[in-house]
Parts: sequence; C-alpha cells; structure tokens
Amino acid sequence: MAPAGLDLQGVIGFAGNVPHGFVLLPDRKHCVFPLGSTVVIRNVANPSEQHFLQGHSDNVTCLTVSPSGRYMASGQQTHMGFQADVIVWDLESLSMVHRLKLHKVKVEAISFNCDESYLATLGGDDDLALVIWDLQDGSAICGSPASNKPVRAVQFLNHDPKALVTAGEQSLKLWHFDAELRKVKPTPCQLGKFSRTLISVLIDDDDETVWTGTSSGDIMLVNLRTHLFKHIGPKKRLSLGVTVITRAPNGTLLVGTGSGFIHMMHPDQLTVLKTVEVGGGGITSIAPHSSGTLAFVGTTACNTYVLKYADLSVSVRSTSHSSPVNCVAFPLGYSECFATASFGEVRVWHARNQNELLRVSIPNLNCRVVTFATDGSAILSGWSDGKIRAFGPQSGKLLWVVNDAHVGGVSALAACNNPELMVSGGVDGQVRIWRVSNESRVMLGSMKEHKGTVTCIRVRSNDAECVSCSDDGSALVWDLQSFHRSNSLFASTFFRAIEYHPDESQLITTGTDRKITNWDATDGTAIRIVDGSASAEVNALSMGSSGEFFISGGGDRLLKCWNYDDGVVTHVGAGHSAGINAVAVSPDQSQFVSVGDEGAIFLWSCPV
Repeated sequence: MAPAGLDLQGVIGFAGNVPHGFVLLPDRKHCVFPLGSTVVIRNVANPSEQHFLQGHSDNVTCLTVSPSGRYMASGQQTHMGFQADVIVWDLESLSMVHRLKLHKVKVEAISFNCDESYLATLGGDDDLALVIWDLQDGSAICGSPASNKPVRAVQFLNHDPKALVTAGEQSLKLWHFDAELRKVKPTPCQLGKFSRTLISVLIDDDDETVWTGTSSGDIMLVNLRTHLFKHIGPKKRLSLGVTVITRAPNGTLLVGTGSGFIHMMHPDQLTVLKTVEVGGGGITSIAPHSSGTLAFVGTTACNTYVLKYADLSVSVRSTSHSSPVNCVAFPLGYSECFATASFGEVRVWHARNQNELLRVSIPNLNCRVVTFATDGSAILSGWSDGKIRAFGPQSGKLLWVVNDAHVGGVSALAACNNPELMVSGGVDGQVRIWRVSNESRVMLGSMKEHKGTVTCIRVRSNDAECVSCSDDGSALVWDLQSFHRSNSLFASTFFRAIEYHPDESQLITTGTDRKITNWDATDGTAIRIVDGSASAEVNALSMGSSGEFFISGGGDRLLKCWNYDDGVVTHVGAGHSAGINAVAVSPDQSQFVSVGDEGAIFLWSCPV
C-alpha cells in the first residue's frame, strides 16, 4: 500500500533574491513567490492556506503574473549546457499549461502582453536571446539576440500587444513583432552621452515614456515615441543601484535600491521627495496592493515588509533564512518553539504561528549545530570557527563561549541531562565532554578515535555514555566516566545521523549509503537494514518520544514517517525544493519540522 501524504501546516521561507519575485494577485487575497524550485501561492490573511506549484528542476530565477491574474509564468536556472525551462501555470486550476524550452542555462526575465496572448522571455548571460511565445499552443513565434551584452529586463507595453521594451548594459530597445511573418524588429533608444547598465524598467500607463533604473544608482527617463533620452536623476546617486521602480497611487515613483532604501520620487524631475530605510538587505520586490493604501516589499535577506503610502512607514511582515538551514532543535519537553541554525545566525521560532521570536547574528560564521540545555537555561550552538557559544533563550544575550573547542569547526553538539554537562564533536574527529557554567568552562575528557568529521552525537538519559557517528564510517559508544570507547558500529557509509530508541535498547543510523540501520545498543550488531531512499543520501533522523515512529529526510527532498517496529514508510511529505538537512519531532508528537538547503522551514502535522 502506498504511503499517505503528510499534511503541511506551514512554510517559513521566501527566495528574496529573485527580482520582482513577490507578487500580489488581483484578487487581493493571495500572493505568489518563489522558494527554491517551488512556487508558493499563499493567502495573505491566512499563511497556513497555501499551495505549491512544483515542476522546475532548479531554482526559480524570475516570475510574473498576467494582467488578469489568471496565468503565471516562471523561469529557472540550470547547469551549463542544458536548457532552462519556462513554465506557464493556470492559477485557477493550479495546473501547468505549457513548458517552454529554448533558453540556455538561465531565464533572466519574462513578461505577459496586455491581452495575455503572448509571452516574452529573456535569456541570461549565456543566452541573451529574446523569444516571443504564443500562449494558445505554447509555440515560439519569433526570436532574436536581445543584445551582445547582458540584458536584465523585458516588459510589454500597456496597450500595444505586439510591442515591448528590453533593457540591459548600455542598451534600451523598443521591439515590435509580426506574428504572421514571425519577425521581431528592434529600435534602439538614444541614451545620449550616458553609459549605464539598466537593471529595472517601468513603462508609463500611456506608453509614452519609460523609467529605467541603473546599477549606478540613477534613473533615466526616455520618450518611447521619439526613442530619445529626456532626463536623468537624482543628482545624488542612490546607493547600490535602482533595483525596483513602481508607481504610487498619487503618481509619484516608488524606487527600491540595493542598499535597502525606498525613495518616493517626482516622476518628471526625478528628485527625491521622501525616503524610508527598510533594512534587511536590498529591495527586490515592491508589490502594490489594489486597495491603493499599501504595498508589500521583498528583500534579499528573504524578509517581507508592509509599506504604507500615507506616511511611507514600513513594518515587518515575515522573516526567513536567506542561507541553507543546517540544524533544527526543540527544547526538552517543550513544543511551543524551536531553534534553527544557518549561516551567521541562530533563530528561535514560534511553532504554532510561525513567527520569529529571537535572532542571534554572528556575521561571516556558519552555525552548524544548535540545541537547548536540558533545563532550558541556554541555547547551545557550534560554529565554524571552532567555538561553542551559549545564548540566553529569551534575551539572545551571549552567556559564555568555549574558545578553541574543535580545530576546523564544531560539527555536533549534545546537551546532557545534567545541565552543567555537554558533549561536542568536531571536524577534527574528536569527541569532548565539557563542564560549563557562567563562571567557567572545563574540558573533562577528549576522545580521539574518529578519523573523519563527527556528524552527530546523542547522550543516554543517565549521562553514563554517549554515541557519536562520523564520516569515517564508524559510530562509537563512549563511556563518559572513563572517557574510553565501550562499543563500535561500522558500515560502508558516511554516517549522517544517529538516534537512541526511547528505551535505549537500540540505535538507529543513516548516511550516504541511503540505508537506515537498526543496531543492538548492547553488542553493536545490526538488527535490520532498510532502504531509506531510492535515489539520494539520507541526512537526518528524529525519533518520536513514544518510540512507535521516526522521521527521516535527505537529498530526495522527501520527509518520511516510518513505523519503527515494521520498518516501513507510512507517510511522505513532499514540499522541499532542495535537500533536507535536519528534521525534528516536537516533544508532544504533534508536529514535524524539516529544514533544507533552500533556506526553508517546513512544519507538518504528525499523523501518528
């Protein structure tokens, strides 16, 4: 019998580096945004109401919605020498309409025409082609090299269904195409003495003029009728380039920059009237709400904000990781929150409403592992600089640091039931036990038998022994009184995760051989070996507190729930668009959490 599906409670994540990637649909109820290779459709008022459109094989690089809101098109990147797909979706039936293949490596930008009969797509730096597609049958009508230099934007005119604009390095072109003759003809616009790289475009409602934002931080105003340059501004360039241009209801321009500022500007004089700092990365999306009072803003830090036009004020709407998430952990016996570790930060999240409760940032370092002290007094974290850092669970204040805990970085960490004890593992292959407090940090013992990176450590409930697994194909049981190895498990794999069964009579391991193995905890013999995945390594395991089930995740992007006694998959959760790095079962067994390389956090209902 095929496994049942896992019910998804919510997703924390947003691919903020995609230009114009956050889009509000005309129904005012839903928004669309990319997340890795997945496109998410979410109810604005109820984030738990969401749908996932999956069809891309790699990260989505551009996204647009047709004027009526019926269709959406998304383009992707792929590997060198391969074709990058464009997918046209029907948003009413949530189905794929066309899969368009012509561009190489990357699709840079896409645009629907005003009557939704044609779609224009623009290839990336390895392609540079402009292609016009017929949306009726998905056929390519005509195409042309857009330029011999990188091109960044394409936009159809608002009233002419067969005219469009492309913008790029030192080029702005107005194109007209003939569908019957299958020809497209460009007319270059004269930019005068200015040499600029154009990265964003806004066409006026009457198709008379176009505003183009440049990478050097100014805006060029060009007449589309005469193809002549009119004006450039502001006098003081905007920092890190003009990434987004849109119109406010009062007719002024809303300009987003790579430095995280939004400027309200005069549309003709191009002078700055008002400025607000959004923070949290450069601006990549400004999505006006049809109510005419606000807009949603997306940033490269993968955060979204609400911008109110009246006073140009900004408030945080959602936050998410902008790098792969390495680890996830619940506090002992507490299911209301969990912590995640990523590059440069540790975050604590509310498990029910999915809000960020706490963020601890240490720039330019990778946090590889995070856990909680058993008494809840500290968040323990291991970092790529070889240090173990403890933070206050409510304040985020740094409580103490173990300097030089492991050469090359801390890769595994486990809290003992005695809150003063913890065990760490490192890239150097060493397993160390520490006595820690706010006053002192003392290493009680160091065990060096692993020849590879220690990937996971688990401690028995009586603190008498722990087990560690490593990339060297060994899992070793350590006596924490004598600091010697008491048992060993070997397999032809790079071990990735290990767990004790709640009664501690068995161990369960997984790794790069795609196998999940049950071991006798006393004599170290393998009891049962099952295939954890048919196609990719299994990176993560987490055991339910009842011992009746466990969950696994890995490179096949699937979260699997297993019956422990039978060793069979009972439920499968599909949603991740990249490999799963870590999983956790909440202490009350009501929820699963999985985190992955796309920077997303998925929350699932426990079916058991």
